[in-house]
Amino acid sequence: MEDFLEKSMSRLRRASERAAERTAKMHTFDHVDTRETLEELVGRKLKGRKLILVSNREPYAHVYQGEDVTWFRSAGGLTIALDSMAAACQAVWICHGGGNADFTVTDPQGRVAVPPDRPRYTLKRLRLSREEEQGYYEGFSNETLWPLCHVTYTRPRFSFKDWQTYQAVNDKFAKAVLEEADEGSIVFLQDYHLSLVASMLKKERPDLTTVLFWHIPWPNPEIFRIFPWKTELLDGLLSNDILGFHLRYHAENFMETVGLELECQADWDRMLIRRQQRSSRVRAYPISIDFKGIFEQAESSSVVRACQDLRRQFRLTGRKVGLGVDRLDYTKGIPERLDALDRLFERYPEHRGQFTFVQVGTPSRTHLEDYKQVVSTVEQRCDEVNEKYGQDGWQPVVFLKGHQNFDTLIPFYKLADLCLVSSLHDGMNLVAKEFVAASSNDRGVLILSPFTGAARELEQALLVNPYDTEAFAESIHQALSMPAEDQKVRLERMRHTVAENNIYTWAQAILNDVVRLAEDSQINPAPAA
Repeated sequence: MEDFLEKSMSRLRRASERAAERTAKMHTFDHVDTRETLEELVGRKLKGRKLILVSNREPYAHVYQGEDVTWFRSAGGLTIALDSMAAACQAVWICHGGGNADFTVTDPQGRVAVPPDRPRYTLKRLRLSREEEQGYYEGFSNETLWPLCHVTYTRPRFSFKDWQTYQAVNDKFAKAVLEEADEGSIVFLQDYHLSLVASMLKKERPDLTTVLFWHIPWPNPEIFRIFPWKTELLDGLLSNDILGFHLRYHAENFMETVGLELECQADWDRMLIRRQQRSSRVRAYPISIDFKGIFEQAESSSVVRACQDLRRQFRLTGRKVGLGVDRLDYTKGIPERLDALDRLFERYPEHRGQFTFVQVGTPSRTHLEDYKQVVSTVEQRCDEVNEKYGQDGWQPVVFLKGHQNFDTLIPFYKLADLCLVSSLHDGMNLVAKEFVAASSNDRGVLILSPFTGAARELEQALLVNPYDTEAFAESIHQALSMPAEDQKVRLERMRHTVAENNIYTWAQAILNDVVRLAEDSQINPAPAA
């Protein structure tokens, strides 16, 4: 199994390198690695065009704490990454307002300046009814599209009522964009929640340039063909001028799907689809993080003190620490991770009492039965491992369930000797990159599933199939036994990769392509719909 997996990963790496070479020939970008240089690029290239970001999730939420209103920053990888981009571009960000005090602090149009402590851009929040949340978000987005696109053997649920609600909420987002859009604005849509928005916008405003980034895997055509509303969904996506994916593999899956399902012209050399007098570019843009910001925060004295507090609080002093940071989702492979820890302590008893694993789990989609089952399974497996191996003053697994402010995660990353990212299927998984940026300078081992986009970039991680319990346990033992110099070399190389390919270079790649398209559309305007 290990030989087969290594050969498969070697082929994937070679394919990724070839794709990177092709991409380098197609695009010539100015070098950007900080917020300041991205701001300078935006000033030169956007030339006053407004940038509007649109996503389901909000980067900041306001909540009541007693009678007072406080706020927190989302810990989600997508919102953390885009927050840096929005600030650099002084964008307007439209999203669903889910905090119980969100609309207490907004103006009548749902607008509020963020970040709350140092405002840099405008957040525009939409109200969704409980029925809309159930049909659009919990139902269609996460019981239909999410399992359809992830190979985790969870069957998608197809509800016509949810599909109708999904359409209605996409229309609601589109109307909010139209309220904010100026002539020639650039609209950057995020993810599978908003597949139809571009088609709704283009009917009213063909002058807008739209790009949608699909943050999850795109399935192969054989899987996608079971989807009842495939023509409508594909038409919505192809209304975008650019469609972005994390991996070229997913972009190619999309190209193949469209070629089999719709009448169109597919130009594979240029990764271009022409349909009904409209052209859509299909691109791979691997998303990343604000490396410098996270690294500097992790080096601060406040984080050093927080690490010391965590060691005392959870009895970690003198012990090695493992870390998992995940939404409590069935795609993240948390039960498989706990099985591997069980086998580790059984096979290598010398780690008992010497190694503690901290699992930070954020509840997600808690009204859905599949997600309730994930929480129940994780809690049960943590209890079983702790009961089986626990000793006076030590338990193998510390399970911290709850919503986390991103800033509170940095000390966990920094104190961890190893981080387990064992997704069964993932578009990218930014936890892997956050750990690389925030861990201590001279130590830290990343154990990474090959079924993540991050595995294509972080080649110095220990790659392990999360379904292979024996190999997974062996990888944890290898990480715990790895010499300090080996850890340092691996970490430095991964740091270099993430620092060079950070959120600002990702944003620049997309904005360069978008601006080029916007300029072309002014020379050759699109026909009215």
